Amino acid sequence: MTTSDSASSSLAALEARLAQDLEYLGWPGRNWMPARQVGGESVLDVAVIGGGQAGLAASVALAQLGIRAVVFDRSPAGSEGPWATTARMETLRSPKELTGPALGLPSLTFRAWFEAQFGLEAWTAMDKIPRLQWMDYLVWYRRVMGVDVRNDTAVTGIHPLPDATGVRLDLRTPQGERSVLARRVVLATGRDGLGGPAIPAFVNALPRSKWAHSSDEMDYGRLRGLRVGVVGAGSSAMDSAGTALEAGAHSVELLIRRPDLPRVNKGKGAGVPGLTQGHYDLPDELKWRIRHYINVANVPPPHGSTLRVSGHANAFFNFGCPILAIEPKGDSMRVSTPKGDFEFDFLIVSTGFKVDWPNRPEFDGIAAQVRTWKDRFVPAPGDEDQELADSPDLGPVFEFQERVPGECPGLGRIHCFCYPAALSHGTVSGDIPAISDGAKRLASGIASLFYREDFDHHYANLEAYAEPELFGDEWTPALPPQERN
Repeated sequence: MTTSDSASSSLAALEARLAQDLEYLGWPGRNWMPARQVGGESVLDVAVIGGGQAGLAASVALAQLGIRAVVFDRSPAGSEGPWATTARMETLRSPKELTGPALGLPSLTFRAWFEAQFGLEAWTAMDKIPRLQWMDYLVWYRRVMGVDVRNDTAVTGIHPLPDATGVRLDLRTPQGERSVLARRVVLATGRDGLGGPAIPAFVNALPRSKWAHSSDEMDYGRLRGLRVGVVGAGSSAMDSAGTALEAGAHSVELLIRRPDLPRVNKGKGAGVPGLTQGHYDLPDELKWRIRHYINVANVPPPHGSTLRVSGHANAFFNFGCPILAIEPKGDSMRVSTPKGDFEFDFLIVSTGFKVDWPNRPEFDGIAAQVRTWKDRFVPAPGDEDQELADSPDLGPVFEFQERVPGECPGLGRIHCFCYPAALSHGTVSGDIPAISDGAKRLASGIASLFYREDFDHHYANLEAYAEPELFGDEWTPALPPQERN
């Protein structure tokens, strides 16, 4: 048997073990949801927008509770999420031991999948999980858990209906434009879930062909021989710089506002079960306090990503170096900073993401109605934070809430299970460490809401339930004591 045959055999054995585990646990759960139709049109229980790790975990957690979900993703199969497209790190940033979207199933973990194919020795030798291997694992996860993903399908409109019917989604599919109705919708749309890249104003001085955001899909081979500037020093900046250097850039200058790189990932230090489970129940002041502290402290780039850049002699770390102005200069540009002027042929801005409703036309029907934190909370002087202020103020099941009660009935049927939920719920809706906790919370909350809405249906089923436990012949009625011999 070849090594490849052996790996296939071991993976098949793992899949058989997982199937047995799922059978033992009764997963997926028994279907208890009433079928709904409106005007002859079938209504989905839940539509999940986004087939990355958050969308997969949400769908599987719902299935455990007997709730059917259909996942829509605009990307081709195998390209969901950033891993095989815009992510440029060599490995994941999370420790390999984290169980991610496995939802408490040992046989569904990355480690089980990896060891089945490559063995314990290879697992022990691994430092962090290779990025593309994580994508391979998610493809396997989708297959073995039977997640219903409709690829190449973009959601172009989201319309909550006022009569408790649900939410109508406009879709662009390979077969043309269509729409579906869903009782509830889950937005599992990732880091830029309610917006897009945060683009600094200074790039307006440049033609679009001369700059890119670190999240753009781009062939870095085009940077070969060019003088490249990278704005920022976070994880994505290091990944972009490293990719540019490996693609043969003439030089890469990192322009870093801070006088030094942060050394400690405070968010990692905050990741305890108490915070994961209890963040939502904290008072507003404490929610803001912890998220603002992490934002201000900033997250350092990973050790390996930084070495990936600094190992090149043509990489330069420029601290205390914010951009003051940019001026086009023929085919290049002059970039002015407090440390002097730089000349670049291309600029990469790694400036993060922001809530930006106008950047997402599919949200036009709800954007003005969503209540945000700035609508209800005023931080202490000096603790202002635009990212937090723009965050949606979510209910206990990640649901949007109306800015003005009564003006957008049905808005609460849309659940924000992506990064902008972090202020309301903590980081349980996208990042690997607590994605299973978030998915379980979402699924159990949606199950509760469905039960409440369908109470009359379930009560009628209770009244109509007639399967006997006893048939009346299991005993003989006793005679009165005085009649017994």
